[in-house]
Amino acid sequence: MMILNREDIISKYPWINESGHQFIISSDYDGIICASLLNHFKGWELVGYYDMESIWISDNAKKNKNDIIWVDLNILPKQGRAIGGHIISIKDEHIPGFDTSCNPNIIANLNSSNFKKKFPMSTILFLLWVYNISIPKKILSKMLILHSDSAWLKSQHYEDNFNRWIKYMDDFSWKWFFNNINSKIFETRVGEILYPKLNSIYAISGYSKLRSKHLKFRSRELKVNPDWDEDIIHNLFNLFATELDWTPPKLPIIKHRIDGSKNQIALNKVKEYGLNKFLNDNKVFSYTITSPQTLSYTSFGYKYKSPIK
Repeated sequence: MMILNREDIISKYPWINESGHQFIISSDYDGIICASLLNHFKGWELVGYYDMESIWISDNAKKNKNDIIWVDLNILPKQGRAIGGHIISIKDEHIPGFDTSCNPNIIANLNSSNFKKKFPMSTILFLLWVYNISIPKKILSKMLILHSDSAWLKSQHYEDNFNRWIKYMDDFSWKWFFNNINSKIFETRVGEILYPKLNSIYAISGYSKLRSKHLKFRSRELKVNPDWDEDIIHNLFNLFATELDWTPPKLPIIKHRIDGSKNQIALNKVKEYGLNKFLNDNKVFSYTITSPQTLSYTSFGYKYKSPIK
């Protein structure tokens, strides 16, 4: 059985354990909670956001464009180091830009044919494991972590795969995180504690597809537009500070927005075309294989090059 080793990962991606880096996050709940952790434990500076269509950046991001780390994201430019958790290959193709991407699916050599075995957790859980970080033993603290990427709901629906990855990533307090998650009692507390708290700071923008097994809750999600949602980001940073004891990051002063083009294509068409050729010909900046049938990608008009000038 495969076992992931923290020390090996840090050795392969030493920058993940360094202090003072600048980084861009996905513009959603998952990216925002990762920003809080990386600011508090590593002193990283948040310099922008990316929603798979537009990039919002500060002047500091523009000055240091080749040294930015992209968090909860996977991008193609070779200078773009990233931390993400999506499937990115069809037949174990070598994608040069992902040599610098710390992604558990890449580390485990998983491609689209192994989709049901893909990393089922969130980027924040991966980072907690890599850094071996404990959080306060409070119910809301745990819920805030498990809300990211609907991890608690995925643990209900994909229990075998979750258990597989818990064995891959041993030596961590998984039992405390996931004990009694698949229960009516836990779901009731989510409805009484977590969702009202997030609603009170406007940190819910919609719903995803998953429903809880017992009370049939639809998973809540948050996607933000940095043009007008900075108050929500600020409120979440303060909530994480209160419940997780993590120092809130400073909001970046956004000075530039770069707009790209987001598209989807059937994965079978990409297979016929050849993944590397498709990425090159379509000048793809970032992409994810979102299901065994679909690839979602974004282009800014440059081949294997950052659009930040």
